[in-house]
Amino acid sequence: MSDKVYVVFGIANKRSVAYRAARLLLDEGATVVCSVRSEERKEEVARLLPECDLHVCDVEDDEQIQAVAKAIGRKFPTVHGIVHSIAFASFETFSGKFHEVSRKDFLQCVSVSCYSVVAVANAFKDLLDKRGSFVVISISTTRMAVESYGYMAPAKAALDSSITFLAKSFSRFSEVRFNAVCAGLLKTSASAGIPGYVDHYMFAEQVTLRKRALLTDEVANTVLFLLSDRSSGINAQGIVVDCGMGTNYFDSDIVEHSLKGIWPTE
Repeated sequence: MSDKVYVVFGIANKRSVAYRAARLLLDEGATVVCSVRSEERKEEVARLLPECDLHVCDVEDDEQIQAVAKAIGRKFPTVHGIVHSIAFASFETFSGKFHEVSRKDFLQCVSVSCYSVVAVANAFKDLLDKRGSFVVISISTTRMAVESYGYMAPAKAALDSSITFLAKSFSRFSEVRFNAVCAGLLKTSASAGIPGYVDHYMFAEQVTLRKRALLTDEVANTVLFLLSDRSSGINAQGIVVDCGMGTNYFDSDIVEHSLKGIWPTE
């Protein structure tokens, strides 16, 4: 991946998938350009990744997305891959009941978590190498209705679908691939803001086949694979990275523990 240029959106801190992906890309000799949401975040990321070009872009603003693409294009006329690791949902006014989510909050969630991928892809279409790769971070399943996760899963479902449509749309003029890394539960600063997440994270660790939690680097490694030429045959896909959690909901130890004191033993 040396001598190639990659743009990473969504670095928050050392725990974020975007940061680990950027760091692994640098270790492989790539040039990494980062986009963050604010000047304050830019200062923080500059300390973590002093070797990277940094830009500020609020992905809710189409003009800022276009501007950052132009700024990056002036220095790097070809971009070989893009990582989109951005999602947002406001839990401040959310009751925990999906039917009560406000239109404003739901549409903002979709705008940031899903539509921004479409906007970024469109802004960078002339910069992306004709055989480049666009990777987004999604979740391992959008079919599990977890109340505390609010309305993020429906937004991620829209994201997963949008990836397939982007892949088809770009195929008219390029071989750019669009794929998602569908990650299980991770210990990140973003997840810490989700009500009840710690309990869910600890439960998820026990449901994995190996009884150990998914690591951020394991997700980042999959991102690198999808950015690399070694994944050239993969397009319009979601790669689930969850340590087998999705196959193990009926783990015998968990079932026994759950039913203890509920069902008669004889």
